[in-house]
Amino acid sequence: MAGHEIPEPADRKQVADPWSEPQPVKESRPSCDPAFRHGVVVGFDGSTSSERALAYAIGMASRLSSGLIIVHVANRLPTTVWAGCEPPVFVDVPDHRTEVLGLELACADYLSEVPWVLVERGGDICHELEEVGREYSADAIVVGSTHGIVGRIFGSVAGRLARRAQRPVIVIP
Repeated sequence: MAGHEIPEPADRKQVADPWSEPQPVKESRPSCDPAFRHGVVVGFDGSTSSERALAYAIGMASRLSSGLIIVHVANRLPTTVWAGCEPPVFVDVPDHRTEVLGLELACADYLSEVPWVLVERGGDICHELEEVGREYSADAIVVGSTHGIVGRIFGSVAGRLARRAQRPVIVIP
């Protein structure tokens, strides 16, 4: 048939012209597991409010058919910093609490509904939760609320995170 062209196969790759200028290669940063891209980040420390936040995050991840990124942030600031005696310096002290939480979570039946990963970080809780959310391109960050005088004096993690986060923050009472 005159004037009819046979289409090229869709899987055929274009051959680069050796005389053309090379195209810049995008920098690849360490990527996370694709199964957890656009997942749900939840802050977890084993407290009652973080357990409620975890339960809500499990349901949310299940409804979204996405992964669950459970984050335990070990606060590695010395107590003298809270008293205002010296500038913030991170102390590299091993936190065995994360190992204990990981074992408890691995044995939990309620986590069998969704794929999950436990991420340990050290430092400021708000900053680390937001950073993990950015790394995983999370759809939301779920945290439990703080009750009591400590939250009133120092400000709650949920309140600070809700003011500064670049993605939705869900606070579970």
